[in-house]
Amino acid sequence: MFPQMYQTSLHDFFYVLLFLLVAIGFAVIPIFLSVYIAPHIWGEKRRITYESGMPPVGTAWIQFGASYYLFALIFLAFDVDVLYLFPVLMTYGQNKGYFELLEFFIFLFLISLTIVYAWRKGVFRWK
Repeated sequence: MFPQMYQTSLHDFFYVLLFLLVAIGFAVIPIFLSVYIAPHIWGEKRRITYESGMPPVGTAWIQFGASYYLFALIFLAFDVDVLYLFPVLMTYGQNKGYFELLEFFIFLFLISLTIVYAWRKGVFRWK
């Protein structure tokens, strides 16, 4: 029906289709299993907010200091920056150019400058 060239191509796509169906099965089957196997108990505690296994105390409308959020955001930013340092250092050993080294030190200087800025603004001071 198809020439030999197209049969080989369709045969290769059969494996892609098979892997796609298996991946969809791994995503959909646990959802259906949980619907049919999980207990369906409707009790009075179903609508209570779950807080690490402890009964909730007070309301959720309390104020937090913004410094905690700033500290967390700065931590995430520097965590991502450090992740970028490893590939840069790995490729620097292959290039051995002074321009790349200068760019690396400018990047480190900007990171250091942001730490100094946050320190001067009092982000690292716990209240």
